[in-house]
Amino acid sequence: MDAVRNPFAPGAGNPPPELAGRQVLLDQADVALQRVKQGRASQSLILVGLRGVGKTVLLNRIKVMAEGYGYRTAFVEAHEGKSLAELLLPSIRNLLFSFSMMDAAKEKARRALRVLRGFLSAIKLNLGQLDLEIGLDAERGVADSGDLESDLPNLLQVVAEAARAASSSVALLIDELQYFDEREFSALIMSMHKINQAGLPFVMFGAGLPQVMALAGESKSYAERLFRYPPIGPLDPEDAAAALRSPIESEDAAITEPALARILELTGAYPYFLQQWGHDCWNTAADPLIELDDVDRASLVAIRTLDEGFFKVRFDRCTPSERRYMRALAELGPGAHRSGDIAQMLGLKTTSVGPTRGKLIKKGMIYAPAHAETEFTVPLFDEYMRRAMPDL
Repeated sequence: MDAVRNPFAPGAGNPPPELAGRQVLLDQADVALQRVKQGRASQSLILVGLRGVGKTVLLNRIKVMAEGYGYRTAFVEAHEGKSLAELLLPSIRNLLFSFSMMDAAKEKARRALRVLRGFLSAIKLNLGQLDLEIGLDAERGVADSGDLESDLPNLLQVVAEAARAASSSVALLIDELQYFDEREFSALIMSMHKINQAGLPFVMFGAGLPQVMALAGESKSYAERLFRYPPIGPLDPEDAAAALRSPIESEDAAITEPALARILELTGAYPYFLQQWGHDCWNTAADPLIELDDVDRASLVAIRTLDEGFFKVRFDRCTPSERRYMRALAELGPGAHRSGDIAQMLGLKTTSVGPTRGKLIKKGMIYAPAHAETEFTVPLFDEYMRRAMPDL
């Protein structure tokens, strides 16, 4: 079929043509946005799920919703090698400069900029250009102790106060939360606690791998009261079928039920993989009816594409010992497995593979669904490991 008209565009964070099965979560976000805008208390949301379930897509949709309600938004993606403060400060600076252009908020925004200058000086970030562009002297005694858990809540509070003076609201969206350490996550939690207590127009939406739940629990005991953690998983069969069928039919094409069933079986109904298979089935089909034979031929293309991109980019970040650990986990099959069983596969003691396991968790390759258990954060990665490393 015509590749130009292909409705599917798999890629990191690319919005699918049909965002199926997520309306309940979007409704929760909508309620939170409206409540905060009206000055009512509301829990912030942290979306929790494996790779490829559409967390980033949902954060982007929530960002659009927030902007539709007149929110000023800041979207950041955490990653290894950059601190929470480094990621947040450019967006905070931009927000404050925009508020400082409004007569009603000028005084509050300029004070917040002075607080930001003090915060920068105290944590000694290598952001000299940003520091110079603030153009104001630091305000002493506020958010300048150098203690992130103390300073960040004070900084975000004055940002929220400037937003209120501007008759505006702020939505902070943070992706890949699992890359923050316990101290940084604690600072975020304490910030939202302080802002909620003051009834300020500031809300946070986050997303992360399953290990973010343990990070939250270790950070502050009241984290579970400040945030809701809706799990984001594979789609149910009806929604998964709609995610494929609706875009295809919108382009005056069709797909047979056996073909649909086969795609759901191969992809596990994970949204990213549904997009990949939908894309390749469209390009493989000779006429506007996608049939089972088309799926079988397209599967070879889809698997090769995933192996060369989606899977390989994660595999390449790992050391030889980490790859061996993952290959042993893959040998045990899909799902969670005991750490001792993985060590036994490698002919080693559980304690000796502990550091490797810890590094893989930090890299976001695996997580612990329960004590002494290990599972891949990337669906179908066990199959890829067996293809990439045929021998253990």
